[in-house]
Amino acid sequence: MTRAGGIGELLRSVREAAGRTREEQAELMTAAGEPCDPENLKRWETERRLPTAVWHDAIAAVYGLDLEDIKTAIAASRQHRRGQGKETSVDRRRFIGAAAAAAGVAALPGIAQAREGIDGALTGAGGGDIDYLASAFERHRGGYRGRSPHEFLQEMHGDITLLKAVMQQPHPTRSRSELVHIAAGLAGLVAIIQHDRGDEADAHRWFHTAERAARECGDRRMTAWVLARHAMVPLNYGAPEQAARLAAQARRVAGKAPTGAGALAAAVTARALAAVGDQAGARQAVSDVRGLAERLTGKEAADTWFGYPLQKHHVHLSQAYTLLGDTPAAFQAQDDALDLTDSPSVMTRALIAMDTAACLRADGDPGAAADMAAAVLDRLPESYRHGLVRSRVELLHHRLDGRPRAVLGDALGT
Repeated sequence: MTRAGGIGELLRSVREAAGRTREEQAELMTAAGEPCDPENLKRWETERRLPTAVWHDAIAAVYGLDLEDIKTAIAASRQHRRGQGKETSVDRRRFIGAAAAAAGVAALPGIAQAREGIDGALTGAGGGDIDYLASAFERHRGGYRGRSPHEFLQEMHGDITLLKAVMQQPHPTRSRSELVHIAAGLAGLVAIIQHDRGDEADAHRWFHTAERAARECGDRRMTAWVLARHAMVPLNYGAPEQAARLAAQARRVAGKAPTGAGALAAAVTARALAAVGDQAGARQAVSDVRGLAERLTGKEAADTWFGYPLQKHHVHLSQAYTLLGDTPAAFQAQDDALDLTDSPSVMTRALIAMDTAACLRADGDPGAAADMAAAVLDRLPESYRHGLVRSRVELLHHRLDGRPRAVLGDALGT
């Protein structure tokens, strides 16, 4: 619901009064120098998002508005979000009319609401929202790309809120199936972020929601992926036996076909079995994942949260070999992973460094291990110093004694 006099109603009214579709307006925005798609406009018009400063000049040029008009409208929208102030219908008409006049068009207040009413009465309404959510899912599945887990979760917040609203509406069977599939994916992504942030309990809850959705839409690959990712929660937070059970379930669902989900499930199995001391089982799972990784192509090997690229493969091998105590193989996996890791991958680099520190301890140099782990914490931005990375540092701390333990304890603030 947009604010009367806010940016959403302003942009929509000017665009519709000019007789343009969102697609046409987006093309004009792109031509003005800011790549834009219709979903950008939809988010602004419905005020699920407000245009940031980078868009203001292009909006002013394409919509024929003054920058001050845009800033005033955005301020009104923000005020509405905070629940402050009220505005009369007279204020609304004056504002929209003045802005539209500046754009050289005749404003038609209420035309957008009329369209929404007609669209809402049609069978299968909500298709546009489903299309948007599908595009949001595709965009979010690419991973952090240099953003912290907290920043990424903030970016997803509006889409998750929209998903909740759309899920509560009736849909034809085919649209419902597509929507549930999207819900499985987005819920799984939120679960991953909560896992990385250290909110173990909420990660479990989101993974259970994702699994229910994956099973409802009948997508075995999605179900296997959710289960494999879910297994990483107990694996990284001290319950490897539960992780092994979830990973085994994921492998059964994935089957023997070479898929990213199947490879991930085998990799997590290797790590979990190594953590519980099943060396033979862990080494067999390592062999299995190596064989699967060699056969992956296309999207199954893509560098997304749903693919299993070589970089991710070597990160998992690093942890598996570290837990097995095979430090030469672990060091090689760490080198291979770093060669394939982009510089913005803050968390991945930190986790690889923690594997190296654990290997140093295993090789009889606890002092170097403690120094390296302390340096990892010292270099991390504040938003990364909790959650997954900290859990690895704490695990190493518990395995040290004497001066090395004290050094790492100081870094942890314990």
